[in-house]
Amino acid sequence: MAREVKQVNKLTSLSKGWNAVFVIILFFISVLVIIPMLLVLVVSFSSEISIADNGYTFFPSEWTLDGYKYLFKTGDQLLDSYLVTIFHSATGTLMSLTVMTMFSYVIAQKRFRHSRLFTWILFFTMLFSGGLVPSYILNVRYLHINNTIWIFLLPSLVNAYYTVILRTFIRTTIPDTLFEAARIDGAGHFRVFVSIVLPLLKAGIATVGLFNIVSRWNDWFTGMLYIQTPKLIPLQTLLTKLQNTIDFLKQNASIAGTPDGIALLRTLPDENMRMACTMIVILPILFAYPFFQRYFIQGLTVGSIKG
Repeated sequence: MAREVKQVNKLTSLSKGWNAVFVIILFFISVLVIIPMLLVLVVSFSSEISIADNGYTFFPSEWTLDGYKYLFKTGDQLLDSYLVTIFHSATGTLMSLTVMTMFSYVIAQKRFRHSRLFTWILFFTMLFSGGLVPSYILNVRYLHINNTIWIFLLPSLVNAYYTVILRTFIRTTIPDTLFEAARIDGAGHFRVFVSIVLPLLKAGIATVGLFNIVSRWNDWFTGMLYIQTPKLIPLQTLLTKLQNTIDFLKQNASIAGTPDGIALLRTLPDENMRMACTMIVILPILFAYPFFQRYFIQGLTVGSIKG
């Protein structure tokens, strides 16, 4: 046994030279990721005149807070949108994980007679959807959840792709003998799910949870389509509307061709406001990612390790 472990370690270990090569490669990849983010940060503090004259640069000729000032001129609306987005992202992810983990546990059971049927239905929804118009009619005319917080929670409660991932996690990481031993000891499905499945499924839950919360955080279309109440407008929808307003003003100023219009084109926040929007949007995700990182990496690599 010790000889086999030693042989496996010899096959999987790398020399110091190869380790140095991979460290250098990963360093350059990290630089390629960090530099664009730093450029976005710098451009968000650059003036429109500087951007028009010099383009995107790390050393703008003029610094300004106009992009952020324009965003914060919305006053309480920006704070309300932030709170709505945080609430529906966190609550929606928690609700989705609760439903999807229970559903994935059911269809992962080989002893369950209708496991294949429910799995087929799940795959069917991945290939074919009802479409935008039927979904709109269902949500507005029958469920009456437009202009309510429920529009962000209920339609996206179950994601077929994420459910398949969780089902695969259960089947590949939890041996059937463990379920059999629990049944012999008299444990029911609820006890097995809470005491065995959830603790061993942490990596999968964290992986799916991160994907889910990022997807919800970046969702602007739902708010644009279903929300008219200002108090319920999510952050992404608000920023999209602000950007559309800027584009409308610049287009009209360009068409007018007056000296005031030309001056407005050079000074009205546009590119720096876009970058300021980007910074406002990505900061919460950047702060949240380190808490998921360990489970996220484990979740992405568990399939290859099991193989």
